[in-house]
Amino acid sequence: MTISASFSPLSTEHLVPLLESMESIFLLDVREPDEWDDWRIQGAVNIPLGQLEGRLGEVDTDRRIIVICARGMRATSGAEILKANGISSEVLDGGMGAWASTYDYVIQTFGDATVIQLRRRGKGCLSYVVGSGSKCVVIDPSVDIDRYRNLAEQHGWKIADIVDTHLHADHISGGRDLAEVTGATLRLSPDDPFTYAYEPLADGLAIEMAAGVDLTVAAVSAPGHTQGSTVYKLGDFAVFTGDTLFLESVGRPDLADQAREFAENLYQSLHEKILPLSDDIVVFPAHFGASVEVHDGQMVSKTLGELRKSLAPLSFSRDEFIDWAIKAAKDRPPNYQQIVRINAGLEQNSDEAMESELGPNRCAIAS
Repeated sequence: MTISASFSPLSTEHLVPLLESMESIFLLDVREPDEWDDWRIQGAVNIPLGQLEGRLGEVDTDRRIIVICARGMRATSGAEILKANGISSEVLDGGMGAWASTYDYVIQTFGDATVIQLRRRGKGCLSYVVGSGSKCVVIDPSVDIDRYRNLAEQHGWKIADIVDTHLHADHISGGRDLAEVTGATLRLSPDDPFTYAYEPLADGLAIEMAAGVDLTVAAVSAPGHTQGSTVYKLGDFAVFTGDTLFLESVGRPDLADQAREFAENLYQSLHEKILPLSDDIVVFPAHFGASVEVHDGQMVSKTLGELRKSLAPLSFSRDEFIDWAIKAAKDRPPNYQQIVRINAGLEQNSDEAMESELGPNRCAIAS
């Protein structure tokens, strides 16, 4: 037993690289089981605060102990219990609330273009800065818009265009705010019910960044998840599929309360807009779920050929796919209707609304 135990804060940014070596850390989540079941950091062990004193034997004292709760208060209490029993630990500063807004990013080159993937770790949101020459395009920006401005500045790029792949239901988009502060052109699908000014997208539109390098709108209407779900191609190198195709599943069709119609549309979009592409093209989705491993320095992506082999629904017949998509979709994103209204411009964003988007994304059909 440690003679002089202590505890100290640990930022969520410092937690990210530690997750690469789970063998060396013990994530102790002291929230209630229903909170833990709903949303947690992969690899965490749940011992509710009220049970911790009697379950200290389950705490792995040979590893670096990091105590987690919703905001940090219960974790601090848990760390005090550990300290009183001679066990040192660290408290995740801000808890799961801070984890929801924690980012890292990965950079990869495709021909003459550079793709930066920003990963909002606790939320499972993916956004992109695609640049070449002196310009870049931002895809699906979150509300932390300074992250995109800073990355563009670091690479000597002007943010010329901003696009969303669809009207998001699980998180608040930063597209409008980023366009306002940068003067960039905001381009959106007219098939989703946005109520503010934007440049409407059209199939075949090429958003040029440099000579011979552009982001092409492969399908301005790849309906299924939303009516205006849009797919973008970066040459023959990469395709940004939004919530139409994920690495672990496909987009859920039921958020507009027209599940059968949207499931039919989703099947058609996948088979007409995405699956005809080359096996070698890299798929970049807008989200990742709990089953997707995220590693430091590695893109969250797969080739389309890999997904053909791993995702059974891509080989289903139309009827099989529709039945599966309707039956498997469940557990809608919390407060998704309010988030949709904000992203459509029907309601103002607020601190309360930002609180409402905490939690995992639930835009994929459970696989």
